[in-house]
Amino acid sequence: MTVQNDVVVVGGGPVGMLLASELALAKVRVRVLEQRRTRTEQSRALTVHPRSLEILDQRGILDRFRRRGAPLPTAHFAWLDTPLDFSRLDTPHPYTLWLAQTQTEALLEERARELGVEIQRGCSVVAVEEREDEVALRVEGPEGQAEERARYVVGCDGARSAVRRSIGIGFPGTETTVTAFLGDVELDDPLRPFRQTTSRGSVLAAPLPPGDHEGVYRFVVFDPQRTHVSTSEPVTLEELQSSVARIIGRDFGMRNPRWLSRFGNATRLAERYRRGRVLLAGDAAHIHFPAGGQGLNVGLQDAMNLGWKLAAEVNGWAPPGLLDSYHDERHPVGEALGRNTEAQTKLGDFSEAGMALRDMMSELLAMEPVNRRLSELISALDVAYSTGKAAESHPWVGRRAPDRALVTDRGAARLYELLHAARFVLLDLADAADLRAAGAAWSARVDVVRATAAPGSDLAALDAVLVRPDGHVAWATDAARRATRLADLSSALESWCGPA
Repeated sequence: MTVQNDVVVVGGGPVGMLLASELALAKVRVRVLEQRRTRTEQSRALTVHPRSLEILDQRGILDRFRRRGAPLPTAHFAWLDTPLDFSRLDTPHPYTLWLAQTQTEALLEERARELGVEIQRGCSVVAVEEREDEVALRVEGPEGQAEERARYVVGCDGARSAVRRSIGIGFPGTETTVTAFLGDVELDDPLRPFRQTTSRGSVLAAPLPPGDHEGVYRFVVFDPQRTHVSTSEPVTLEELQSSVARIIGRDFGMRNPRWLSRFGNATRLAERYRRGRVLLAGDAAHIHFPAGGQGLNVGLQDAMNLGWKLAAEVNGWAPPGLLDSYHDERHPVGEALGRNTEAQTKLGDFSEAGMALRDMMSELLAMEPVNRRLSELISALDVAYSTGKAAESHPWVGRRAPDRALVTDRGAARLYELLHAARFVLLDLADAADLRAAGAAWSARVDVVRATAAPGSDLAALDAVLVRPDGHVAWATDAARRATRLADLSSALESWCGPA
């Protein structure tokens, strides 16, 4: 049997499901192939960071996640004593959402199915071959082996990506030199979340998020006596109990383990996020020590960046270089992710000198500018793109568009509400008929909205702003640029949105 699709997404985890939804929003025929027959019951990730919450908000689905999760105003950097304070960040969601990955995945699958995405479980991709105008996939499924074809394939199939290996994209980096481990267990008595570090190691413990794990607690352990144990050696309940008791003096009556896992600091980054008609996202493109809970979140942000660009290519209006800009923009984010997690791993040094360094770093984190800088780094609110597109002299270009209250010709709205349809938004903030007329020529892809920002708002200083479907600024103008704004806007629209 041969199946023809616009896009096949290999991997049905959170990244694959969000990408499939983004493609389906743009009327792309997309099919998800997932080797697991059912969703996993274990949750590797437990946090959804502010930037990820913003992109869910931009699609109008955030409330589904907030109903299931719990907001936490703090996070950590390298398990230091001073927490990261997300509550001060410039975002409508200054918190991390404590939510099991099982719930995140289920909600994103629900969204994908609502949009008509076809999801096929129990299908393993054996090989991928790019041809002149399509990609062929050899797939092992419940009924045996079959070939599927698609115009494009995206590997969202994890660190051991069959798509990446099959297409020959290199995955350079470093091997595991340090390991840590976790356990999801029941306890004799309830406990409040805590993070404790001594010269004997570090322990983080918290109840798993509400949902399918009532009464289960996660312990994450960095034990210097066990950091050279191979990731292939199974974790035992006895090891977990012994390490926690040695580090902090008691084991809390751990029993009935639900999941035990060892993980390492191997750090790798795909040489390219795109090779022809094959692309990579999430763990298929980057792996790292899971410090700060960033992996899932960076993967979701990969999907948000790629979805509208790939849809533009499939639908025939993408300007030259648009799809390549996915690699250009996200590969540096993957590099930065590897650097910050490697730095955090180095801070897992519990020697006398290492503890002195940790104390010094904790003191620095107590300084508001330092805390804000690292909070923006971990939460991905610091990501800004330098794309080399035309007419990008304004300092807002490449930044996240801020979510601000507006009065539009359609009524009161927040900026993020205008992005629900995953289209470009040209926001006219100066009642400029010439800009609106120019934008109207791209009305098939651009929503032109006349709006007023509140006095004193940063948006009020602009005459107009063109916001990409992923919430980043493509173009902006203000009073100092009025002489060239019309020509600049037309250039930006053609550069980002293709021919009028």
